[in-house]
Amino acid sequence: MKRNATAVWHGTGKEGNGNLTTESTVLQETPLSFKSRFEEGKGTNPEELIAAAHSGCFTMKLSFVLNEAGFTADTLETKCYITFEDGAITNSHLVLKAKIPGIPDDVFNQSVREAEINCPISKLLDTRISVDATLEN
Repeated sequence: MKRNATAVWHGTGKEGNGNLTTESTVLQETPLSFKSRFEEGKGTNPEELIAAAHSGCFTMKLSFVLNEAGFTADTLETKCYITFEDGAITNSHLVLKAKIPGIPDDVFNQSVREAEINCPISKLLDTRISVDATLEN
């Protein structure tokens, strides 16, 4: 399986602008600019897209791991914080809130760790990855 996205840019790095389009067209000429990346401008940026990819991948992987352990989550909600410093992504921090009926704490923690290490985006990222996981009743 291969997926694709296209970036188009016009002009200089700071004054220029561009857009992103994904194969699925979920992003369709979505604005991309210096302001949307480094300030508070309208549009998206690579770090936000990495956060979306990591939170989605981790959450789906955790669902599969839980199913293999005999559990089905009522809800898995993961927020990802990407830290961009000195021209590099230095951290991806996942914050998970989970509702999983009947799961013991040790199975939950082991499942979270397995998803953290083995989701494809975690494997792709060359940075520190951390997870805060909360099991809600």
